[in-house]
Order: sequence, then structure tokens, then C-alpha cells
Amino acid sequence: MCELGYETTAAEMRKRFKLILSDARFRTFVAEIENRVCGMIGSVAYPSYEHNDLSGRILALVTSSASRRGGIGRALIAAAERDFAQKGIKRIAVNTRLSRQDAHKFYEALGYERSGWRFVKQLPVRD
Repeated sequence: MCELGYETTAAEMRKRFKLILSDARFRTFVAEIENRVCGMIGSVAYPSYEHNDLSGRILALVTSSASRRGGIGRALIAAAERDFAQKGIKRIAVNTRLSRQDAHKFYEALGYERSGWRFVKQLPVRD
């Protein structure tokens, strides 16, 4: 997650993974080269308000900076897409920051289309 600009610790990631791995709707695929993690993709399958069938969302995709442009991202997307297809999911969404122009080109090259805007608001923490 640090490679994506989300600072975290190993303890925080273990806590997050414990929750994610306990929910069957979520999937995590990890790419390794010579027993070293070089990328991961996290996805979720969920019912939607707009459609009668399940939808899929790629929640996180990251490759290590040393491994970029080597096909790992494409392989991880392919793994997630196969998993979605096995569940009968035909519609996949992914969000990426506006500043990540390379990511936009990457997804478009894989057949993903821009379809809208995402708005984010941070709510105040309540005691």
C-alpha cells in the first residue's frame, strides 16, 4: 500500500487483512518473483442497486516500483477477471486517482472505459 502512497505499517496491514480474509466477497491475489512479493490485487464481488446481477470492483492494484512494466499488473488484472467470470460477473469497476495518468492509460489499454466521477468526503471522527 505504501507503493500506492498510503502509508501503513505491517501491523496495520495484518489487521486489515484479517478483516478482508474473513469476508468471502473479497479476493486477494499476490504476484511473486523468486519468492518475493512484487504485486497484489484486491477485489470484491457485491450486489448492486442498479443491476440484478453481481458487480465486481477492483479495490487495489499495486506492483513494486522495481517490477513495473514487466506484465505483473496485466497478470493480476487477468487473475481478478477470471475470478469474476467464474462468479458470473460481467461488469467490473475500478477507481484511480486523477493524477495517475499512467494508470488511466493502463486500464484503457485493457478495455476499461471512463464512466463517471468519484466524489470523496472525509467525515469528522466522533467520540
